[in-house]
Formats: sequence, structure tokens, C-alpha cells
Amino acid sequence: MPIISEDELIRRRQEILDGARKCFAEFGYEGATVRLLEEATGKSRGAIFHHFGDKESLFLEIAREDAQRQADVVSEGGLVEVMRDMLRHPERYDWLATRIEIVRKLRSDPDFKSRWHKHQEVLDQAVAKRLRENASNHRMRTDVPMEVLHLYLTTFMDGFITRLASGESTEHMEAVLDLVEQSVRALSYTE
Repeated sequence: MPIISEDELIRRRQEILDGARKCFAEFGYEGATVRLLEEATGKSRGAIFHHFGDKESLFLEIAREDAQRQADVVSEGGLVEVMRDMLRHPERYDWLATRIEIVRKLRSDPDFKSRWHKHQEVLDQAVAKRLRENASNHRMRTDVPMEVLHLYLTTFMDGFITRLASGESTEHMEAVLDLVEQSVRALSYTE
């Protein structure tokens, strides 16, 4: 059996992730059967599960990748900028249409909930760090506890994702995001 280079393994793994992301976006978590995942990725069941173990682990790896990408955007521009990125590049986030299924699994599957939250920690930590930095630079309102602002922003983002996933109009969404951003800024701070 030929030895496969590390670069080739990484390439194959990324092909699986890219195809699976599209499959989950089109069919949802439950609807993305192994057969559909094989078709979408161009890889066999054995290849898919060699890299990810099972469908849930594959799904959670996509969530981890997205959380890391979002955390990077948060570090530079804040959580509202992540939402602006979702508006500008919906193809990067189309798999989030599975949001309703994720919520159901979070409520009914303690193991999934634990794994999901572990993968989302990087984003949560980036948001908290960004809020602390903004507060120390006097760019954040001080009349509301930081934990409340954090919860406010993440709650809004949950609703924002649900709205996008349901296909609702985004016609005025940039203005709404401006309003959300202004609502957490210090009154005397303007860019």
C-alpha cells in the first residue's frame, strides 16, 4: 500500500469538510445521510470516517472551523463584523441553516451539547476579549455589565443566524447591525 504524504491527507480532509459543509447546508444535519456525504465529498464512507470517526464529529469539525474563523474576525473587528461577514459572504455560512437541528440536539443530547460548547469556546473567548479591550480603551458603554453586553450580542447573533437561515430579507440588515454596534459603544466614542 502506498504511503500518502501529510499534505495529501490534509488536502483530502479539507475536501471532505468542504463537501460536507455543502451537504449539511442543502439537506440539514439529519438529512445528510452517509450516501449523500459520499456524493458531496467525492470520498468513500471509509475515507470520511477515517478522518472524522462519525457524522457528528464531521459536523462539529465544521462548527469548530467556523468558530475559529469567526473568532479571528472578532479579534479584528468585533462580533458585529462577523455578522456583516455573514451578510457579505453567505456561501461561507450556508450550513448554519442547520441551526434548528443544532438547537434540538443541544436540548436532547448532553454529549453533543458538551462537544458543541467546547468547539464554540474559541468564539466566546474572542468576544469576551474584544469586549474587555474595548472597555479598557473607553469604546464600550460602562453602564451595563460586560457579561450582559456579551449575552446581548450573542443572543442577537443567534436570532440573526436564524433569520438568515430562514431566507428572510436582509434588505435593512446593515442598518440594524449599525444600530446594534452603536448600542454597545460608549456614548462619547466615534470612529
